[in-house]
Amino acid sequence: MSVIRILYTIPNFITAGSGGAMLEIVRRLDRNVFAPAVCVSRKGGKLDRMVEEMGIPFLEAAFQVPAKPYVTLPVRVWRAAAPFRSFQFDLWHSFHYGDDYTEALIAKAAGARAWVYTKKNMNWRGRAWKVRSLLAGGIAAQNTRMLEEFFGGLWQKKITLIPRGVDTEKFAPGVARRLRLRERFGIAADEPVAVAVGHVLPVKGHELLVRAAAGVPGLHVWIAGGLEDAACVERLRAVAAEAGLGERLRLLGKVDDIAALHAEADVFVHPGRQEGCPVALLEAMACGKACIGTRIAGTEDVIEDGRSGVLVEPLNAEALREAVRRVLADRGLRARLEEGARRRILEGYTIEREVKQHEEFYLRVLQRHSGQEEELA
Repeated sequence: MSVIRILYTIPNFITAGSGGAMLEIVRRLDRNVFAPAVCVSRKGGKLDRMVEEMGIPFLEAAFQVPAKPYVTLPVRVWRAAAPFRSFQFDLWHSFHYGDDYTEALIAKAAGARAWVYTKKNMNWRGRAWKVRSLLAGGIAAQNTRMLEEFFGGLWQKKITLIPRGVDTEKFAPGVARRLRLRERFGIAADEPVAVAVGHVLPVKGHELLVRAAAGVPGLHVWIAGGLEDAACVERLRAVAAEAGLGERLRLLGKVDDIAALHAEADVFVHPGRQEGCPVALLEAMACGKACIGTRIAGTEDVIEDGRSGVLVEPLNAEALREAVRRVLADRGLRARLEEGARRRILEGYTIEREVKQHEEFYLRVLQRHSGQEEELA
């Protein structure tokens, strides 16, 4: 069997947060079976170098076009496909988060046998998502609620559940406290610290965490993530001041060494309102942290309430406050949750498992496509 040429597409490695997760898959593919390439609409991100170091094709080209006006769409699709034709890709895998469906048309015009996409979020409004799914040769969903709410009936043969995976050697208990944040901020070893990881955006639920944390005596809150949304950052600081958290809230910005960040924390909180499969939560659990999350899609798949973490109802600051208090006060409970969290990741959310699931997914999609071609012939 000849090697299978796969093109991975993502808007860029500047703002696309799932770029790192995508490249972890690309890097680990079996090169005896798969020959990957990557395409972005715009280069200039921090992860560009990682792609270049892999020694694989790295394209910068438009892989989608506006759908309207429909009358000129076929011509525009054909032209957009031109830079890809010489590569003769067998399969395209889109990590674009939106509902665009023109990429599937461009992939077909470029000669690809099949086009697939990963469903990363819980958006499902409008006809475009259904057109995108109709054109897809396969769909990788990241949580079980997607299967229930979006992909019943017509889509069942196309859909495969593939949750995110974590590098359990990089994210592990016992990482050195090399960031030395407690020393920098003047926080004693016995003062509790809660960590959250995610860009400061309304959907991440940080305001809920701030309101909850203000009622936990002495608790410090560190949030690691992009601060590009100035209005959201200003609002969060105002809520902290109003609630009395004040300087106990630290907005760290983007932190590269997340494993070392977890080494200094007592508890991890994932207060999101909406999620596909939360990598930040998986990484914290892999590090053996006691984790508290809201009962939303994705998070409720990962955390077994009371065994590998604690689940609370979303938008309920009092419930989150009580959960944080309980976990911090009960060392025995915290130890059980830490052990359960690490075990949960090792059993079902390793990067090796995710890569294997993707490889099997690709082979099924292409086999099914070959069968359809034989039927048409």
